[in-house]
Amino acid sequence: MANLVSLLRTLLGLLTVSLLFYPSTAMYVGCFVATIVVIAMDALDGYLARKLNESSKMGAVIDILGDRIVEQVYWVAFVALGWVPLWIALTVIVRGIVVDGIRSMAFEQGFTAFGSSSLQQGALAKFIVASNFSRTTYAVCKAAAFALLVLGHTPGLTSNWQIPILNIGTVCAYIAIFFCVVRGIPVLIEGRRFF
Repeated sequence: MANLVSLLRTLLGLLTVSLLFYPSTAMYVGCFVATIVVIAMDALDGYLARKLNESSKMGAVIDILGDRIVEQVYWVAFVALGWVPLWIALTVIVRGIVVDGIRSMAFEQGFTAFGSSSLQQGALAKFIVASNFSRTTYAVCKAAAFALLVLGHTPGLTSNWQIPILNIGTVCAYIAIFFCVVRGIPVLIEGRRFF
């Protein structure tokens, strides 16, 4: 069930992003709502995995793949639409490839991205990568950036609403990118042992 939610979330994310290239007020409001649903489904798949006792290494990999696809597709679309600079999408893509490459090597040796058999062994590394504070702050900022950038670009939105929404969305985007990079550093440092 959790893996099905991950798959549906990924497909909904792809559909939502593709609809951003057909700007209309109704379409963008729908994309805003769909973005919130995609974000909620990310929390739902993990909840279901734990609640239904379906947690597995494969499920964790499917969840991470879904996260990467959704995240990278949103950033690339935002670059294509001129909403964010190119370096943001490139940073997220390169960081994702490098970190997931190291995690896949660790996975072969029995390590996971999070949990008791985590790749991160040091207390600081665990805090930066896996703590509730770090994961939640990153997720909330990324989610707010996605939703607010869509809402802020909705055709017909008055500048009284548009400017503050876009400003908050942009700040959230930069905070999310900061956490994206910082959370990847311990994986690079502690992943050296696999080379």
